[in-house]
Amino acid sequence: MAELQTQNVKKQKPGLFKQNQLAIIVLVLLILFPFIMSLITGQPANEGKPKFWEGQFINFFIMAVYAMSYDLLMGYTGILSFGHAAFFGAGAYTMALWLTHFAPLISSQYKITLPGGMDITTTLLFIVALLLVLIVSILMGLFFSGASVRVKGVYFAMITLAIGEAFHILSKATDFVKWTGADEGLHGVPVPLWINPTQHRLRFYFMALFFMVVMYLFLKRVTESPTGRVFVAIRENENRVRMIGFNPATYRSLAFVTSAIAAGLSGAMFSLWNMSATPSMTSAVTTINALIMTILGGVGTLIGPILGAGLMQIFSQFFYQWFGARWPLVFGLIFIALVVFLPYGIVGTYRLRKQGMKAGWTRFTKQFSAKK
Repeated sequence: MAELQTQNVKKQKPGLFKQNQLAIIVLVLLILFPFIMSLITGQPANEGKPKFWEGQFINFFIMAVYAMSYDLLMGYTGILSFGHAAFFGAGAYTMALWLTHFAPLISSQYKITLPGGMDITTTLLFIVALLLVLIVSILMGLFFSGASVRVKGVYFAMITLAIGEAFHILSKATDFVKWTGADEGLHGVPVPLWINPTQHRLRFYFMALFFMVVMYLFLKRVTESPTGRVFVAIRENENRVRMIGFNPATYRSLAFVTSAIAAGLSGAMFSLWNMSATPSMTSAVTTINALIMTILGGVGTLIGPILGAGLMQIFSQFFYQWFGARWPLVFGLIFIALVVFLPYGIVGTYRLRKQGMKAGWTRFTKQFSAKK
């Protein structure tokens, strides 16, 4: 009897493709997009309009990861932070500082080659840069989590704003102008030739797409793990979490570190994409952008922030062309309307009303077929 029940469960369980049908179709379209644009325009994938639109999508992929990192904190753990740009900026500056000041010096003095004579010095230095970004992001996450031990709610949000602004001021400080460029930032970062976004746009496009997919799968695995369930429990009732034997401070630290890693890596990718690191990457506006993308798509959904990042990219691109410098005002009005009519974001509202929508569609089709 137990075997029959197991077989029935297996039969009822949908396959991997059916479960993620829409996501797989979208992923395939994103992979084919440069070549489709090349066919439509008649231009090579690395030139002209295809190259321009690949750049738009690269920006979207990077900001989608940044928005997901914020959603892990606010949507899953219930931590409102106004200093999230500090993680993003820390990753960007770590990558830019290493590639600008240290990597050239090391590569000029040392050469590392494979037995066949292939020079891998630049590749290894880039891997070291990624490791440094991870280390700095972890330290930043632990630093922010330390403040959450004693302070909660709005007070903690204000402290994160103060910490974030402190890092923003530090990035503009003239005392470090030799290293950071102060107000102007670091420009012309010597990105390794094999991933240079100007010369190898198509390669960087697939690199950014791969980065977004991997980070989404990683964060999805985290949120669906037992640790992720504790994150959600902290959001719902922290005292009850403490009563059943979990230490909320430990899990808040894990949430901060995980979020900081994702945000730091997205900042590093953004630095590579723009070949620069500027104080604007650490500003409160950058944090607000993450908040808007998360609310727009749907808090606590992961896929929602990706959609929100895509909409933000579309709005910023087309609205600027249509309305010029006034486009944020138009976007603000649309954002207010979306929040009023879709209070849980696009994805969140759809998930809540999905059953009702299906039932309504079924009734409509039945009435339509009855009239026939």
